[in-house]
Amino acid sequence: MQNQLRGFKEYFPTVGKEVMIDPSAIIIGDVILKDHSSIWPLVVIRGDVNQIIIGARSNVQDGSVLHVTHRSEQNPLGHPLIIGDDVTVGHKVMLHGCMVA
Repeated sequence: MQNQLRGFKEYFPTVGKEVMIDPSAIIIGDVILKDHSSIWPLVVIRGDVNQIIIGARSNVQDGSVLHVTHRSEQNPLGHPLIIGDDVTVGHKVMLHGCMVA
């Protein structure tokens, strides 16, 4: 699993209990994967300039790309990406700086 989890600057992904990450998925930076979540083939989750949270028992399916918007003087919080508990993100979905409940 170490090759799939990559640090960025001072941030490194945090993985909860019994999380499934496919060997072809890439997870970078400030990303939190909560318990029993799953990340399927060819998913890219890039928390390089803001935080991404994947809720408990949620799954991100094949080929999806998740990213964020950076913090700035005009937008101090930027746009993190937050996926709630028990959410399915379908195949080839692109999510950028949003909340999905």
